[in-house]
Amino acid sequence: MALKIFFAGTPAFAAIILQRIIESNHRVYGIYTQPDRPSGRGQRLTPSPVKKVGITHNIPIYQPRTLKDESIQDQFKAFTPDILIVAAYGLILPSPILNTPSLGCINVHASLLPRWRGAAPIQRALLAGDKETGVSIMKMDIGLDTGPVISTSICPIQKTDTAVTIHDRLAELGAESLLACLPTQVEDKLSYIPQDEFYACYAPKITKEESFLDWNQPALLLERKVRAFNPWPIVKIQIQDQVLKVWETTVLEDSRLAPAGTIIRANKLGIDIATGEGVLRLLKIQPPGKRAMAVQDYINAHPLVVGTQLLVVKA
Repeated sequence: MALKIFFAGTPAFAAIILQRIIESNHRVYGIYTQPDRPSGRGQRLTPSPVKKVGITHNIPIYQPRTLKDESIQDQFKAFTPDILIVAAYGLILPSPILNTPSLGCINVHASLLPRWRGAAPIQRALLAGDKETGVSIMKMDIGLDTGPVISTSICPIQKTDTAVTIHDRLAELGAESLLACLPTQVEDKLSYIPQDEFYACYAPKITKEESFLDWNQPALLLERKVRAFNPWPIVKIQIQDQVLKVWETTVLEDSRLAPAGTIIRANKLGIDIATGEGVLRLLKIQPPGKRAMAVQDYINAHPLVVGTQLLVVKA
């Protein structure tokens, strides 16, 4: 049986999955993605990564601002889809949409559900220091990532992983897991596993306000934040009169006692800053209007005074 597949997604994670579906033996009849958004210095309307894939393959594209409109729901019903595959779409699917496809709506979610339901599962897993993450294929219901799970695939988190590296691995893993379960979905031979609410936790959207480091927190947490917020919104600190982006750090086992936020060393190895617990070494930073650079290059142009106290800056 050839499936009449529709796809709903918006960012790069979803675009990778959509591309893999198109490359398989399955046909995508239509794509739902969020409306074009202003982007860049010129604030020009820019299509989503999913829309760009759809245009490349001449697939009909629909960009409603909401799916709660009855005319949108009626249009979707008229398509008579067999299945709607959803990946990071960003819009709530009301009951009339969820109940339309004969085989239901299937979501590709970047966590091991019920852990990290919500908008930012990759970043929250890194921030929490999780040893592993993964992808869950689930049948959608009216709740937020609460539906029964069809399959899970585990992805270990390495000490050097950032949100970028985890994102790319999970997108490929998600596509692989999805394509593996589609044949059994058609044959109605899937076993659905209800989520255990006891283990559920929420992954709220990342905000710019979170991107400034609080030196009173432990160095281990600050280092995880640097990795979790790469590539967006990028962790920021203030040294002297400059707000710098921080791209790479490491944690030192240093027993030197100094108030949190104190620069205790600054040399070619890095800028070492005391925290609430331990020392955080800055390795790669980016001054305003400049490229990201090794700390040594920054120090050559901006000599630092050991003992300087850094402020805890808020957005």
